[in-house]
Amino acid sequence: MLNSMYKHSVPLIKAQQLNQVLASDSTIVILDAREKKEYNVSHIKNARYVGFEDFNIESVRDLSKDTKIIVNCSVGYRSERIGEKLIKANYTNVSNLYGGIFSWVNHDYPVYTSDNRITNKVHAYSEKWSIWLKKGEKVYE
Repeated sequence: MLNSMYKHSVPLIKAQQLNQVLASDSTIVILDAREKKEYNVSHIKNARYVGFEDFNIESVRDLSKDTKIIVNCSVGYRSERIGEKLIKANYTNVSNLYGGIFSWVNHDYPVYTSDNRITNKVHAYSEKWSIWLKKGEKVYE
């Protein structure tokens, strides 16, 4: 079902692959394409907030064009749109986290609060989309 939501315009990386890569490559940049209230509930460690509605390519100009970038959102739809913008801006090493942060949490990988503490809470975006989040504590505000 998730596959049908994607345009497949940005290469995908699965949660298990990302976890392995993060363990061995500290140069990877994770961009969080959710809204600020979602990001503030929890995010992947060291993920950088870039937003979706208010995304501005200027917010990533400090990154070299060949930086390994992983974009994530709740399930991968919004992050694919941001990934497309990055590719259009000539970033050459961009991937979209398949299943988003929901998949990350469903695989028991940790998420962090804005003050860098591990949490079980995940912003579930909406009742409709929350069906994809099988683990963690769903938050809607």
